[in-house]
Amino acid sequence: MKITNDIIYIGVNDHEIDLFEGQYIVPNGMAYNSYAIIDEKIAIMDTVDARFTEQWLDNISKALDGKAPDYLVVQHMEPDHSANIRNFVEKYPEAKIVSSAKAFNMMKNFFGTDFAEKQVVVGEGSKLNLGKHELTFVTAPMVHWPEVIVTYDALDKVLFSADGFGKFGALDIEEEWDCEARRYYIGIVGKYGAQVQALLKKAAGLEIEKICPLHGPVLTENLGHYINLYDIWSSYRPEDEGVLIAYTSIYGNTKKAVMYLEEQLNKLGAQNVNVVDLARCDMAEAVEDAFRYSKLVLATTTYNGDIFPFMREFIEHLTERNFQNRTVAFIENGSWAPMAAKVMKGMLEKSKNIVYAENNVKIMSAMNDENKAQLEALAKELCTECKEKACEVATGEGEKYACGICGWTYDEAVGIPELGVPAGTKFECLPADFRCPLCKVGKEHFKKA
Repeated sequence: MKITNDIIYIGVNDHEIDLFEGQYIVPNGMAYNSYAIIDEKIAIMDTVDARFTEQWLDNISKALDGKAPDYLVVQHMEPDHSANIRNFVEKYPEAKIVSSAKAFNMMKNFFGTDFAEKQVVVGEGSKLNLGKHELTFVTAPMVHWPEVIVTYDALDKVLFSADGFGKFGALDIEEEWDCEARRYYIGIVGKYGAQVQALLKKAAGLEIEKICPLHGPVLTENLGHYINLYDIWSSYRPEDEGVLIAYTSIYGNTKKAVMYLEEQLNKLGAQNVNVVDLARCDMAEAVEDAFRYSKLVLATTTYNGDIFPFMREFIEHLTERNFQNRTVAFIENGSWAPMAAKVMKGMLEKSKNIVYAENNVKIMSAMNDENKAQLEALAKELCTECKEKACEVATGEGEKYACGICGWTYDEAVGIPELGVPAGTKFECLPADFRCPLCKVGKEHFKKA
């Protein structure tokens, strides 16, 4: 697969793996990406997982058509990208290894040698001339290991981004990028938002037309979308207005309260209400959604004077990834000495900019009428705040919706001032009885333009 005239994809797909990094479910497999830059001198960008040695070396041979590479650029030392360094050196003994000083130290740990006679040590701003192509190296410490570098090819305007902009999933499976890239980022890189922000600032000074990550597809179009998501994720801002209700329930009573809250939120028109049973869900998906949405409701039982184990695990996943800038509410259940809300709040005490809901719910064994009133009040609090934010569109921005009958278009950025609809009003926030100004049909006849 050609990326540009001179850059060829030589990576592999892995459909044998069940857990990536020993913990992340990957139903669509993984891709271990590697690239060949063919010029007067030839550079190979990274290796692949140890289980695919022969396939990767065959891919190099086919791409180079009998030529020998001059350099192996090692951007990241995690074994799924570095396992074949020794095998590469044995097949191409004249080639040099280009990497950071910290990476060479790690090579000694992994292979018993730092390949001293082959080293080309690079750091911030170092350059490597291949002929027409000149590679510039940018340090990216703790994105997400300390030795990481990324590489910019000025000729083809390609950023080789190491694990940045990667995703779960093999390349021979068609799927939406955002969801599995979000789960990958939050799970693996999420702790290091400040370091990702620093790298984004460096990348902003480069003219980038393609991004070649070590996992997932090469990004060639609408790069602003991907960069914007990385900016949101790494600054810990909510991606979407919405409510995640994460719960555990032993005998079903806490679950009943959660279902009642979900029902009330839906009645009030809340958007993006998601419910997860932490004992049965993919924990990484639940963590992903907690970072995606603006509101989080934690519902669990008091258990051994603490909280139910799956809830404790969930909150620990959040805090170790710097969970912040969210609204949080609690539902606790306990038959004689409820402690869950206190414990959960204590676990979040170091999280920054957490706004706690005024309405929280304490259940003594089973939900009663008082609890229902508390849940209704909580739903109103969460829904009011969601709607206030969800109905706002930044000045000059917004979607357009066209009437399927007459073609009249509603522009969120403009609104309909003559009908009392101010500029910046989202389509879904128009009154339920809104009708097309021209043909008078209802909202159900409109589609996003």
